[in-house]
This record gives sequence, C-alpha cells and structure tokens, in this order.
Amino acid sequence: MNKKHRIYFIFFIAGFSMSPAMALTVGSKDIVPNKTIADEFIYSGMGCNGKNISPEIHWSGAPRETKSFAVTMYDPAAPTGSGFWHWIVYNIPASTQSLEKGWKSSGVNGVEVTSDFGIPQYGGPCPPPGKPHPYIFTIHALNTEKIELPAGATNAFARFMIEGATIKAANFKAFYGR
Repeated sequence: MNKKHRIYFIFFIAGFSMSPAMALTVGSKDIVPNKTIADEFIYSGMGCNGKNISPEIHWSGAPRETKSFAVTMYDPAAPTGSGFWHWIVYNIPASTQSLEKGWKSSGVNGVEVTSDFGIPQYGGPCPPPGKPHPYIFTIHALNTEKIELPAGATNAFARFMIEGATIKAANFKAFYGR
C-alpha cells in the first residue's frame, strides 16, 4: 500500500470509529409532534366523540443490547395529582420497529396493561374542557425479553418494571383540548 492509499485508509477507518452512535428515535405517521391529535385517535366517551383508535408508532436506533420494547402514552396535565396513563404496552419483541394504527395485543406481539381508564387497551385523549393537554408518547428499549407481572398488576407496577429495565427511551409530545 503506498503512502497516499494509507492516508485515505486511515481517514476511512477514523470516520467509522469516530461517528456517533445512532440515537433512539420515535415517531408516528398519524400524529405530528407538537400539533393537535386528530379525532380518530380521541377517546369515545366521557363527553369525547373520537374513534379511540391507537395511532401508528414507529422507532429506530435502538441500542444493540435491546431485548424488547415498551410503549407508553401519558398526560402529565390530567387533574389527578399524578397525571393519566392512556396506553402501556410491554414485551414487544426486539425485532419489532412499529405498532400499526389500530394495533391490538395478541400476547406474542406485546402485552397491554390496564390504563387509567381501567381497561387493558389504548384509551385516547379526553381532557376536561379548557386548556389543551400534552400527550407524551414514549418508546422504551429494554434490557430484558420479558417483564413478568402477576395477574392483576397495576399500571404503576408495570411502569416501575419498565423503568427498571429501560436502557434508553425517546418520546414526542402532541396536544388535544376541547
């Protein structure tokens, strides 16, 4: 190898070793960050007239050591003293990179935990009339293939287990008000 080729080779190798690691990102084809959530994804009940369909959620850039994922949707402005958990899905296989619009758990593709609506499925936004609320969608890359929860486990316990297994997380926020 001549001197000129050695220099190019060094720059080539340095470029690979000095490049930053890919960052975990999360997004949606259905919800634009920092914008209003469409009626299709809004709760149906309690004075809200949406279709209560879960939005498509996709992610990329998970750390190599990721063994599964969890997805959560949270309203920190709900008038409860502790916010409101709209959706919690865990044990999503590491090979998965999205949940399609209207996703439902089969037990193999992920497990839904009882939300603050009292049901183990997606519950769309339905804040009290007034100021719009923020809704935070988070992807959690986990260091375990399976989170084991006892029957009837609360969503607080599920979130505790998710947080304890989280290697990296990413989120985006959107809004809804009435």
